[in-house]
Amino acid sequence: MLNKKKALSLTASLVLAGAVLAGCSSDKKAESAADGGGNSTSAPAAPSTEFTFYYTGSQNVDDLWKTLIPMFEKKNPDIKVNPVYVASGTAAQPTYDKIMAAKQAGKGSGGVDLYESSIDDVTKGKNDDLWDSLSDGQIPNLNNVDQKTMNDVSNLAVPYRSSAVVLAYNSDKITAPPQTLDELYDWIHANPEKFAYNDPSTGGSGSSFVITSIYKFLPEEAIHNSDPSMESQWTQGFELLKDLGKYVYGKGIYPKKNQGTLDLLASGEVDMIPAWSDMVLDQIAKGQLPASTKMQQVTPGFNGGPTYLMVPKLSDKKDAVYKFLDFTLSPEAQAEVVNKMQGFPGIKLSNMPQDIQDSFKGVSEGYRTFSLGDLGKDINQRWQSEVAAQ
Repeated sequence: MLNKKKALSLTASLVLAGAVLAGCSSDKKAESAADGGGNSTSAPAAPSTEFTFYYTGSQNVDDLWKTLIPMFEKKNPDIKVNPVYVASGTAAQPTYDKIMAAKQAGKGSGGVDLYESSIDDVTKGKNDDLWDSLSDGQIPNLNNVDQKTMNDVSNLAVPYRSSAVVLAYNSDKITAPPQTLDELYDWIHANPEKFAYNDPSTGGSGSSFVITSIYKFLPEEAIHNSDPSMESQWTQGFELLKDLGKYVYGKGIYPKKNQGTLDLLASGEVDMIPAWSDMVLDQIAKGQLPASTKMQQVTPGFNGGPTYLMVPKLSDKKDAVYKFLDFTLSPEAQAEVVNKMQGFPGIKLSNMPQDIQDSFKGVSEGYRTFSLGDLGKDINQRWQSEVAAQ
């Protein structure tokens, strides 16, 4: 990935700016004392607008926003961002409930002007009529986002970062990884118990493998269809998953969470897994996965998972929020997403510097987004009864 930006010159500039402001303040105080201590307008002007931004996730999410928010405020001194970080594990549901309760009580957006969450909350908020409809007229850099991704959320959210599920494998054992789904299934059959995927209800990488296998037999556009009538077309996919159960790790052992399969790959118990690209890159960098770990996308591709920013429709700070979103979708800010999160940028790779484009070769090709609504819950329940229980 990219080298981290050096902060020494920025720090020096801030220190110098602080010294200059302190000097100016001292001069103004002297002037005020000289004219009898009357009313003074010497205090630095406060930002004309302040909005509140609720977000949740692991520490790296908080670290990202602690970088991006000061960058934005430096460019827009008239706007102050008030961040509210909800640590991972405490869940974002109370924030959604706060916005919903404020609407029902006629109290605007409840003090929430921007909200970061998953596709589930985008969908719930669409049904509850919570989110503002966004356009490139308000946010010019929305032009840098793939329109298909915006269509998936009816323009009600900004996909500011993303990660794809890919095949992660031990290149010391596998020199020619599968290129297609059919090649992957053949490899699993030919290498019993050397492939693992996690219980789909416990992590997105296992869920992606399951959904991709089920929808392999359906038209491409089906991955954007949330109509319950689609469930009648899942039978062939579930038959495939039941058959694979005899050949996966432990002849049908499905680890919990995304990390469960990464641990099996790290220990050498399996040679290939589906995994989130950002988790693989981060753990290779930290030495938690061996350097021999490589990644490969297949055709048709596994799904990816954008993280979204939503603007409550009843916020009275929307103009300031639009400016912040526009900055977040700039190549400058998106480079920080790549550097700090090991994630895919939310904007199209073609809008990013060439070195970033090069860093995603072999991973971003074939990357797809799925939009199944509540059907994912039904898939998990059926998988438990038909695949895990066999």
